[in-house]
Amino acid sequence: MSLRSPWMLFALVVVAVLVVAYWWMQRQRAERVARLASGGLVPTTAGQRARWRRHIPFAIFALALVLVCFALARPTVSLALPDREGTVILAFDVSNSMRAKDLEPTRIAAAKKAALAFVDQQPSTIRIGVVAFGDSALTVLKPTKVKEEVVAAIERLSVGGATSLGQGLFASLRAIAGKPLTLNESALDSDSGQVDIGFFGSSAIVLLSDGENTSRPDPLDVAEVASTAGVPVHAIGIGTKQGTVIQVDGFSIATALDEDLLKEIANVTDGRYNHAADAAALAKVYDSIDLEFKTTKKPREVTALFAAAGGLLLAVGALLSLSSVGRVI
Repeated sequence: MSLRSPWMLFALVVVAVLVVAYWWMQRQRAERVARLASGGLVPTTAGQRARWRRHIPFAIFALALVLVCFALARPTVSLALPDREGTVILAFDVSNSMRAKDLEPTRIAAAKKAALAFVDQQPSTIRIGVVAFGDSALTVLKPTKVKEEVVAAIERLSVGGATSLGQGLFASLRAIAGKPLTLNESALDSDSGQVDIGFFGSSAIVLLSDGENTSRPDPLDVAEVASTAGVPVHAIGIGTKQGTVIQVDGFSIATALDEDLLKEIANVTDGRYNHAADAAALAKVYDSIDLEFKTTKKPREVTALFAAAGGLLLAVGALLSLSSVGRVI
């Protein structure tokens, strides 16, 4: 146990003074009774038998004041409490194709809107991180429980460049692992076995993309790594199958939603595929996350407990004093 305001324990000096004063008063009283008893003016036997009982109310009062002093010092204890935790990475495709307007007002705006709705629905036990990827990927925000930080990270995303779904997925795994991971394409292409990065069963990736992959590595190879790590990828299709044409550096480029690739990625990792137009799509993601129990020690201030105990003892002492001598003290 620790104290946040230890200087308040100086109030115990007041309690000590009261105890000394009570002892002195009782001593003076005993001397007066002894003088009267020597003259045969008061009986002594019954008084001696009940003498100790008179001190019980004051002892209770003194103990109550000690507890109140400790309450003023704001005692804090570390309690090991079970907590359910999970991690979700929102992986945003921020390539040039996300400028397309086949979803109003643009694909990237639709992706942000869907993600913000998802963040708003999450309980405080879920940590959310943000990854942005084009032809490369970076962690915009490490997993956090502070929703305001997640919202700010999503809102400042901008588009540009080509698309590497593989880079986006691997950066998301790196954010979940919370440690450096090296993307070795030769190991991904190898038939000798899966790349083992560890197991993160209480995590998930939400991939928001139009599914048009233009750069290495193969996203399905990285999806296999995610599957081995126990991380489902829930793919959210952004755009329409009919597609549209966008202008990039003076060139007209056709772009359309590639649902087949996104569905494959989701299937490999035991995740789900949904279209961004489905309002309930992201709400289903939380249900599939296998939250794990963790025991964490958290400081808890127990001032109220000490104050309540002190107040209760004061009431008990007052009742005992009233019943024995007809007054509170």
